[in-house]
Amino acid sequence: MKTRTTRRKFSAKFKAEVAIEALKERETTQDLCRRYDLHATQISQWKNEFLQRSASVFEGHKEKKENEKAEKATDQLYSKIGKLEMENDFLKKSLKKLGRL
Repeated sequence: MKTRTTRRKFSAKFKAEVAIEALKERETTQDLCRRYDLHATQISQWKNEFLQRSASVFEGHKEKKENEKAEKATDQLYSKIGKLEMENDFLKKSLKKLGRL
């Protein structure tokens, strides 16, 4: 009878801690693997992801607001398109019933 193993889930805080330790290079990757009971590939992935996303920490507040405004405008446009499509379909059905289309 085999027992099922569940996947371990790590918090963002833990991942950041491991990634920072790997970036410090005070210990080898193998030492970090033993200390945190992880595979070297996992540590490398977290380290790379940390480096790729680190620039977002320094993004200006203004840029975030602009992105939010753009997303809001896009959402409004999509809702308007949906409303117009519904109205168009309704009018087409009405004209078919009247025999004019």
